[in-house]
Amino acid sequence: MIQLTFPDNSSREFEPGITGRDVAEGISKSLAKKAVAVALDGELRDLSDVIDRDARIEIVTRDDPRALELIRHDAAHVMAEAVQELWPGTQVTIGPVIENGFYYDFKRNQPFTTEDLPAIEKKMREIIQRNAPFTKEVWSRDQAKHHFREKGEAYKVELVDAIPEGEDVKIYRQGDWLDLCRGPHMASTGQVGQAFKLMKVAGAYWRGDANNEMLTRIYGTAWANDNDLKAYLHMLEEAEKRDHRKLGREMDLYHFQEEGPGVVFWHAKGWTLFQNLVSYMRRRLEADYEEVNAPQILDKALWETSGHWDWYRENMFVTETEDERVFAIKPMNCPGHVQIFKHGLKSYRDLPLRLAEFGAVSRYEPSGALHGLMRVRAFTQDDAHVFCTEEQLAEECLKINDLILSTYADFGFDEIVVKLSTRPEKRVGSDESWDHAEAVMVDVLKMIEEQSGGRIKTGVLEGEGAFYGPKFEYTLRDAIGREWQCGTTQVDFNLPERFGAFYVDKDGEKKTPVMVHRAICGSMERFLGILIENYAGHFPLWFAPLQVVVATITSEADDYARDVVAHLKKAGLKAEIDLRNEKINYKVREHSLAKVPVILVCGRREAEERTVNMRRLGSKDQKSYGLSEAIDALVEEATPPDLKQA
Repeated sequence: MIQLTFPDNSSREFEPGITGRDVAEGISKSLAKKAVAVALDGELRDLSDVIDRDARIEIVTRDDPRALELIRHDAAHVMAEAVQELWPGTQVTIGPVIENGFYYDFKRNQPFTTEDLPAIEKKMREIIQRNAPFTKEVWSRDQAKHHFREKGEAYKVELVDAIPEGEDVKIYRQGDWLDLCRGPHMASTGQVGQAFKLMKVAGAYWRGDANNEMLTRIYGTAWANDNDLKAYLHMLEEAEKRDHRKLGREMDLYHFQEEGPGVVFWHAKGWTLFQNLVSYMRRRLEADYEEVNAPQILDKALWETSGHWDWYRENMFVTETEDERVFAIKPMNCPGHVQIFKHGLKSYRDLPLRLAEFGAVSRYEPSGALHGLMRVRAFTQDDAHVFCTEEQLAEECLKINDLILSTYADFGFDEIVVKLSTRPEKRVGSDESWDHAEAVMVDVLKMIEEQSGGRIKTGVLEGEGAFYGPKFEYTLRDAIGREWQCGTTQVDFNLPERFGAFYVDKDGEKKTPVMVHRAICGSMERFLGILIENYAGHFPLWFAPLQVVVATITSEADDYARDVVAHLKKAGLKAEIDLRNEKINYKVREHSLAKVPVILVCGRREAEERTVNMRRLGSKDQKSYGLSEAIDALVEEATPPDLKQA
C-alpha cells in the first residue's frame, strides 16, 4: 500500500497504481469533473499518471493559480494543431509557456503574417469545442524519429536526438493530432477555455541561434477567464499609451540614433529629469555615505583579478593602446570601490564604510535586446558598497532596506516584494560564511515583513543567489500592475578576498571585510523609463523637468507674464513663458501634450488684478488665484518629499 497525504494533513492508504483522477473521484464526482491535474509533492502531473509511492497530494482545479501554466501550455498545442489543419506541411518546432502567455515557432515556406491570426483563432476555438482528451504515450527513440521523419518534421527529429539518454520520449495526443512534449497537460482541449487571443507574429531563429534557419513565431495569451483576459488586454493598451519611447518624443526628453546604438542622447528637459533623480538620491545618501568616483577605464589585470575577464569578457568594451596594454571600460563599479577601500590602512573603527557612486558603466548588449531606456549599452548606476564586519551585516541590510523602501514610497510605489536568493550550486566562499550570511538575511527578511505589518511581501528563491553570496531582490508594482525588479542587496565574500582587502580588528589581526553591494534604482536610465511609464509622463510637480508654463491670451498681458515668470523662477520653480500669437486653447493643448503639470493663463484682467488662472494637467477646469497665493502653493507642492520630511 502507498500513503497519500492531503492538504489538510489527513492521510489515506491506496493500492499502488492508482491515478490522480481515481483519487479525485473517490473524494467527489464534482471534484473529479473540475480537476485538471494533480500535484505530487508540489510537482504538477497528469491526472492519468500512475502513483506508486508515498506522497503529498493536491487535486488541482482549473481555478487554481497553478493551472494557468497548464492552460497556456495546452493553448500552445491547440494553436499548433490549428496551424497544421489550416496549412498542412507546416513544421511545428518548439512552443513553450512564457510570462502572460505562450508561443510556437513554425517552419513554413511562406511566413505567417498578422492577417493569418483570425483564421488560426477561429480554428483553435473549433478544436477546443471538440474537447478531445489529452493522452500520454511513451515511445522509443527510433519510433519517435521514424514517425516525425515520415511526416517531414525534421525539427522534431532533432529534438528527439536532444533528449538525454535514459529520459522518456513522451508523446501527447489530442484527438488525431500529436506532439513531442514533456507535459503535463490538462484532461482535454476543452479545459483550455475561450479566454485566449493571438497577439503578434515575429521572426525567430531555430533555437535562438542566428546561424540557424529563420522560423515564424506566433505569440498568444491565455487566461483562466474572460475578465482576466480583458484586464490583461486593457493593461497592454495602457502600456502602449505610457510607452516611455513615445512619451520621450512627445516630451522632448531624449533620443537614440544609429551612430550610438544603446546610448542616450539626453535633451535639456530629459537631462533635467535625470539630474532631479540624481539630486534626490544624493540627498538621501549624504548622511551615511561617502560619494566617490572610480575610473572609467582600467587595465585588464584588474578585471582578471576580479574575475570579470573570465566571466563577463563578452559584455565588456575593450581597447588596446599603442604600447600593447589592454584596457576595459568598466561594466560595473565594485572593483574600483575595493581599490578605494584598500587605499590606506583601515581599522575596525572605520567600519562600516559606505562608498556610493553614480557610476557610468558600459556593457555590450546584443542589438536585438536594446529597448529604449530599459535596455541600453551605457548607463549610470546608483551604486554603493558597504564594507563591514560580519557582526554589522544584519544592521546594514536593515538600513539599506529602509532606504530602498522609503525611496520607492517617495515615488508612489507601495506594492513591493522582497525575495531572498540563496546559495547556488556553484559558488565561492566557505559553507560557514554562507550559513552565517543566509541566517542573517533570513532574520532580516522576517523583520522586513514584520515591520511593514505584512504590507511588504517576502519570499525565497532557492539557489538563485550570486556565486559570491546571497542577495535580496526588490520588485515594485507600477500604476498598471506591471512588476519591475529594481533594487538589490548582495553579500559578497569573494571580491575583497580576491583583491586582498582587509581591516585590522580589535586584536590587531588582519580580517577580510564583508562587502555588501547595494543599488536602489539600479540603472538610472531604466528607473527613469519606469517612472515615465508609471506616471504616464504626468510627473509630480517636485520631479517634473518643467513645472510651469505661463501662457498669454493677448499681447497686452506680455509684460505681466514676464513678471510672473520672473517671480516663479525667483521662488525656485522651473518655468517658461509662451507669448506666441496663438489662441490660448492651442497653447494649452500643446503644453498638455508635452505633459507640463501647471499652466498659468494671463490675460488683460489678470494683468490688471495681478492674478493668474491655473490649469492642471489632465483637468479642463481652471481656477483664479492671486499671484502670491499661486506661487506659495506651487512652491509647497514642488518641495521634494525627502525635504518635507526633514
